[in-house]
Amino acid sequence: MAAAALGSSSFAAQAPVKAAKPAIKKSLKIEMVKAGDTLLDKFRLLKELGYDGVEFSSPHQFDNQEILDAKAKTGLEIPGVVNSEHWKSPITSPDAAVREKCYNASIQAMNDCKLYGGTTMLLVAGVVNDQISYADAWPRAVAEIKRLIPHAKKMGIKIAIENVWNNFLISPLEAARFVDEINSPWVGWYFDIGNILRYGWPEQWIEILGKRIMKLDVKEYSRKKQNDEGLWKGFDVEIGDGDNNWPVIMQSLEKIGYNGWASAEVNGGDKERLKVIIDRMNKVLG
Repeated sequence: MAAAALGSSSFAAQAPVKAAKPAIKKSLKIEMVKAGDTLLDKFRLLKELGYDGVEFSSPHQFDNQEILDAKAKTGLEIPGVVNSEHWKSPITSPDAAVREKCYNASIQAMNDCKLYGGTTMLLVAGVVNDQISYADAWPRAVAEIKRLIPHAKKMGIKIAIENVWNNFLISPLEAARFVDEINSPWVGWYFDIGNILRYGWPEQWIEILGKRIMKLDVKEYSRKKQNDEGLWKGFDVEIGDGDNNWPVIMQSLEKIGYNGWASAEVNGGDKERLKVIIDRMNKVLG
């Protein structure tokens, strides 16, 4: 009775609050930028085209001072970095030396991200294959990510796990459970919208993962191309022309209150190609 009274007197009188449309900043990966002789040239071009930021892989071969100078002179942000070792040295490997390589790369990537003023390190949570069982992969991945948390906290850089075709964490309920088992505000999800279309629907993942989502990767996938031409051919489609239901995806992002970065991860190229990508991102993301 008390609960009912509270509902009628307190909450029922309040008009429902409509969720705001997501405020999304657009970025891409530096490897996609084929135009420009220097990093400063590339940054200036991206700023001219309307990108808000660009992400780097780390460890990398670029000069950090050149990166910082280009950022300072253009105002282009570097929202995060991608661990460049996580495929070669997965954190689910049975070999401790392999896992250590990924750990060390993760430390370097977080250090670089801090230097650039970013907020996340993208990390693939290992792989499952005929040599690495699902049962072994889960505790190894949890343990390795937990080992990284003290440094993440020290640097102020969050660890964002991405969904990829790694035969691991392939359902949204499982992905949410994995993050919750780690149970740290320094660990969340870097949701790749296109990768999911092979075996699911992005809008369902978005609503289940909810606030666990820290950033977005943007690409398309065509199930028809997959069926007609082969598995990887499904990615050979422009943003907006695949099987992503963008209005529904945007509604789901609105439901969870997402505001943040969306980074294109598609075939890059010259100035004209990069303009096509940002125009298509603007069309589907607003």
